[in-house]
Amino acid sequence: MTEPTVPTNFIRQIVQNDRSAGKHGGRVHTRFPPEPNGYLHLGHAKSICLNFGVARDFSGVCNLRFDDTNPSREDIEFVEAIREDVKWLGFEWSEQRHASDYFEVFYRCALKLIEDGKAYVCDLNAEDVRAYRGTLTEPGRNSPYRERSVSENLDLFGRMRAGEFADGARTLRARIDMASGNINMRDPAIYRIRKLNHQNTGDAWPIYPMYDYAHCISDAIEGITHSLCTLEFEDHRPLYDWCLDHIDLPSHPELAESVVAAGLSYAPSRPQQIEFARGNLDFTVMSKRKLLALVQDGLVDGWDDPRMPTLTGARRRGFPAAAIRTFWDRAGISKQNSVIEYGVLEGCVREVLDGKASRRLAVLNPLRLILTNLPEDHAEILSFPNHPKDESFGRRDVGFSRDLWIERDDFLEEPVKGFHRLMPGTEVRLRGVGIIRCDEVIKDADGTVQALHCTLDNETRSGSSGADRKVKGTIHWVDARSALAAEVRLYDRLFDVANPDDDTDGKTYRDHLNPDSRRVINAWLEKSLGDTEAESVFQFERLGYFVADRHDHSTRRPVFNRVVTLRDNWARPAR
Repeated sequence: MTEPTVPTNFIRQIVQNDRSAGKHGGRVHTRFPPEPNGYLHLGHAKSICLNFGVARDFSGVCNLRFDDTNPSREDIEFVEAIREDVKWLGFEWSEQRHASDYFEVFYRCALKLIEDGKAYVCDLNAEDVRAYRGTLTEPGRNSPYRERSVSENLDLFGRMRAGEFADGARTLRARIDMASGNINMRDPAIYRIRKLNHQNTGDAWPIYPMYDYAHCISDAIEGITHSLCTLEFEDHRPLYDWCLDHIDLPSHPELAESVVAAGLSYAPSRPQQIEFARGNLDFTVMSKRKLLALVQDGLVDGWDDPRMPTLTGARRRGFPAAAIRTFWDRAGISKQNSVIEYGVLEGCVREVLDGKASRRLAVLNPLRLILTNLPEDHAEILSFPNHPKDESFGRRDVGFSRDLWIERDDFLEEPVKGFHRLMPGTEVRLRGVGIIRCDEVIKDADGTVQALHCTLDNETRSGSSGADRKVKGTIHWVDARSALAAEVRLYDRLFDVANPDDDTDGKTYRDHLNPDSRRVINAWLEKSLGDTEAESVFQFERLGYFVADRHDHSTRRPVFNRVVTLRDNWARPAR
């Protein structure tokens, strides 16, 4: 079997070795299994890229499975958002499944464990369970209900299924080893009573399986070969293996009759769980609980706020899916937890957009400039390249008159050493036009500069004899007579410290919200941006990359979001 050339990491090496040895019949079948209790974030993108990437590179398949075993936190809104995010990121799943598709299988597997003496119904409440569990240094104690007979356990579990008992009154626990050094193996609960409506099954079930129990069975049902999950599940792997070994789905087809009856493919496997370090970035929080609090408490403008680390937020911010894929490819896969600088992700965004974004002229902090030596009715059309590095982008017409907007930051009234833009009596090159000199500064009664009167040296225009005359500075501009008014949202990092989760100083992540993470301004753009469609990305020359807002932008009311600046404004100083 010829193996593909793929990026090297320990997981891909395991998969390659398994294929070479003929394990799983040489198949590779992975899955991305999110819980539909929130929106996907940038950390999830690492798992998406890994699971779908391994399947692609080894000619396998990858499922999208919703691990929907906790109805108290799940919503169909999250299901639809997850589907959309995975597709936007550039991946297609082989099959979409739900753990809830297998509720009857989970129930039958639990009955088998009871019949085999491997599970029992326990009446201890949550507090007592914790007390009996023991500690990392002390063994646990057996529940007083551990020795119930098989018949009694079957009866009680059937009554749990019928909805006879109140929430929390009883659980079904695996009978493993209360003295195990791994606390996860100390008779963990595998079913609990929760009389809640489920987003996929309604009120059909008053009992729900625990995640650790349902996850491994779901993998086996779907024929998963390599179950890739994050490092916190490493200590759960013995339970994963215990459940699969004692249920043994391949040898008991009767347990999965409901799957076959529903028309779902069924080729049970003995999957292998492999753990990797989750994806962490600085200047962010990834906790679903904290992200939900930001949304619910109105600290951000929803799950798709462009400052949020959610994929839908990154998309609205203008981050290309290709940049996120590139970022996680370069970050690599390991078992060592680490935090990656957010600037590395922004660098990938710049790299992708530099090649794909057309250039346009825009002024965000406008100052009027009048070329007094041009006639008042002067109007002409200039030709500008859409991309300085790629002629295939073509050219566009840009209007030019004596009345212009320039950036206020490109003018200083008092000379400062090293400032090579416009000052009284000095010259700069006007992008694509020629050299201008500032002759007069117009102020209002308060002394605020309102306009600049300048003259254009016509001998320095393109094709003229002085076109090659050198000056130190070049500034951009927008024709004031044809300019397009637009709302521009200047987004920056949501937090102003690298580790907002660090509470050692008594502060919480809320105390570290960046007050300058969102500024809304009125700007002037070149006329050609008037017919821009939502989610179109441009480089506004000298300013950064900007995207037409996914939801709020229209041709009648243009709204652009800053994706990223041209340079990293947060770069740490060299040591």
